[in-house]
Amino acid sequence: MPDNISEILLEVGKTLGETAFMCSIALVIAIVVGGALGILLYASSTHLFINSPLLNKVLGATVNVVRSIPFLILLIFLLPLSALVVGTKIGTEAVVIPLAVAAVAFFARLSEASLAEVDKGMIEAAFASGAGKLKTMFCIVLPEAHVPLVKDITITAISLLGFSAMAGLVGGGGLGDLAYRYGYQRYNAGIMIACIAVLVVLVQIIQAAGDRYANRIERRRS
Repeated sequence: MPDNISEILLEVGKTLGETAFMCSIALVIAIVVGGALGILLYASSTHLFINSPLLNKVLGATVNVVRSIPFLILLIFLLPLSALVVGTKIGTEAVVIPLAVAAVAFFARLSEASLAEVDKGMIEAAFASGAGKLKTMFCIVLPEAHVPLVKDITITAISLLGFSAMAGLVGGGGLGDLAYRYGYQRYNAGIMIACIAVLVVLVQIIQAAGDRYANRIERRRS
């Protein structure tokens, strides 16, 4: 069990890398898959793009089912899927699957709401000028929602940090695993404080980076 500062820092550094690995992969999947789902949810909710209430209801219900399950339960439920995909139920690779599923549903709803804030007058004007649906979506709607989407990604990244901390309960590695094994089970206050401090710093860095990038986009557009 690590007791001195150098050993604690070594353990924290190792598990920080595991947390970064899990969250980074899950975030990329969330942006790609969740973003696509968000676009479909938005497009199918208005007759301007896809006039399909059934598609909207099916997608919306699927996303809502995933979001309604507490992450710890979802994590345990999806471990067999992790074993099927990556060949194991433990470790950082196994936890990526539940993390990605939760993040996809979370980001899909956030991105849908951000896209829905785009002025419909601009969309109708684009159609009136002869622009097609795909061109309007990718050249008008998405650029107009750029700032909100950046903020959505920031929120998702921070949420993933919280989700990843629960991975320690099933041997998933990362800072949560370290805090659980040493900080809780072995009552090592130094480890617990170090994990909390690192998580707090990470959240501050992610939030500051997201805000700075969003502000830069707004300044360019003004």
